[in-house]
Amino acid sequence: MGADTIGTTGCGSGGEPEPSDSLRTFGAVLKALRDESRLTQEEFAPRVRYSAAYIAKIEQGKRFPPRDLIDRAEDVLGPLAARVLAAAARSLTRKVGLASWFQQWAAIEEEAVSLYAYESSVVPGLLQPEQYIREIFERRLPPLTEEQFESQVAARRARQQLLEERPNTTFCFLIEEGLLQRRFGGVEVTDVLLSHLLEQGARRNVEIQVMPQQQEDHSGFEGPMYLAETSDNRWVGYVEAHDTSMLIRDPKSTSAMLQRYGKMRSQALSRQVTMSLLKQMRGAL
Repeated sequence: MGADTIGTTGCGSGGEPEPSDSLRTFGAVLKALRDESRLTQEEFAPRVRYSAAYIAKIEQGKRFPPRDLIDRAEDVLGPLAARVLAAAARSLTRKVGLASWFQQWAAIEEEAVSLYAYESSVVPGLLQPEQYIREIFERRLPPLTEEQFESQVAARRARQQLLEERPNTTFCFLIEEGLLQRRFGGVEVTDVLLSHLLEQGARRNVEIQVMPQQQEDHSGFEGPMYLAETSDNRWVGYVEAHDTSMLIRDPKSTSAMLQRYGKMRSQALSRQVTMSLLKQMRGAL
């Protein structure tokens, strides 16, 4: 997914997005209110139904707080603390190397309990190794400055931490075989990509399926799409093209997307067959 390829803000040297002043302020306010309630991050996190690592990143200004954090925090910290947090949230801006039109989806993605992706134009961003990411940005038009280039590489790599940080989230990726046969970036990049897909596909919470290049019964003709199940078990859809995007919350529309996705999963190669194919493709390079 290419949505995080726009933006000109910097990133820290450790691969984490550089926090904005407003994010740091919100994080400091949350920490102060938590400390006032004499709760550690480990005690506070499960009460608001997030991981301690996620709360730590919010307090450090490295993650944009999800919309329902304030409501959940009110039950733990009290109504006055919730009003203070709400006031701090009103001035939030996010400088993380992500496009402004992508930030809403990024926040949904970070707290999803299930995340489904189908791509026919590029390997999904969460599965891209660094060499593949750099090849994408090398071809970016209009061309990026060196600062923009490194910023966006770091921003995408930071997003990929979700696969480790969300072990209880189910990730499912459907990828067209043609994307792998194309050898985008050359043989060496493709070799790294295939090895990376095999590594990520071995995770207990990650399922990768390849859609065969020759598949007469194919329900993905409407193009790439993403679906996320929120913590309250509602589904949100997301589509994008040419630096624009759309969030889809209408239950009837997301239901149709889920039906199409389910049909495509039945048309794609199984997880086991996909892993065997990836190994064969790597051996044939």
